[in-house]
Amino acid sequence: MPKNSKVVKRELDDEVIESVKDLLSNEDSADDTFKKSELLVDDPEQKEVDTEEGSDIEDERPAWNSKLQYILAQVGFSVGLGNVWRFPYLCHKNGGGAYLVPYLILLMIIGIPLFFLELSVGQRIRRGSIGVWNYISPKLGGIGFASCVVCFFVALYYNVIIGWSLFYFSQSFQHPLPWDQCPLVKNASHTFVEPECEKSSATTYYWYREALNISNSLSESGGLNWKMTMCLLAAWVLVCLAMIKGIQSSGKVSIILYLNYSVLLLYILTCHFLCLPSHKICLGRLQL
Repeated sequence: MPKNSKVVKRELDDEVIESVKDLLSNEDSADDTFKKSELLVDDPEQKEVDTEEGSDIEDERPAWNSKLQYILAQVGFSVGLGNVWRFPYLCHKNGGGAYLVPYLILLMIIGIPLFFLELSVGQRIRRGSIGVWNYISPKLGGIGFASCVVCFFVALYYNVIIGWSLFYFSQSFQHPLPWDQCPLVKNASHTFVEPECEKSSATTYYWYREALNISNSLSESGGLNWKMTMCLLAAWVLVCLAMIKGIQSSGKVSIILYLNYSVLLLYILTCHFLCLPSHKICLGRLQL
């Protein structure tokens, strides 16, 4: 083979090698471009899964530790102070046992269905009072806001009642009880019973003059009742401690309150009532 032909062949081989390298490099860049374009393409299913996972993370709310805490919390909300002092008063005022007939009928027709409806909506939507109604329809958001306002006012006057209970609880560690007898008034010559207490009763006098410390008329504002103020402050502190960690703390508090308050206290009051001499008369008034 001539010398020039070898040179030409070598040059041709070099050109082929360079062209192959260029082709391979172009394929690599094309693969990279394809991979990048593949990453840019939206996968609807993957996007839906990512959206659901993101929504689960965003909408993740605290949950009850157990079903027992959940059930006892609902019982604690249902069985409150009204069952101890308000309901017996209404039952006695409105005809005794006859009052229970319309009460139970309305409870089965209205009360229990609305109660389970509220629970089911809360478990399904998993939002607050305002968020639930906004989820159903933005026009119904005012209902949730109104329910929050109602809960706010209920908390105000219920804590006042808890303050009264704490005051009487603190004063009950005395013998005899301070509201058992009318107080005696002493002067220079003799001792006599308080006339105002003698006209009413010892419990009524203690309630208005000692516990509430009311003034004689509306024109007199009177001073600050420090005893009741401290009891009210203690009631709010107890509520804050019970709710400071959300349902994690309120669930445990509900168990304690249910076992001690709802069961034990009502049992003690029932036993005390049955030991009274006039319990048969009271039971006779509750008959239909």
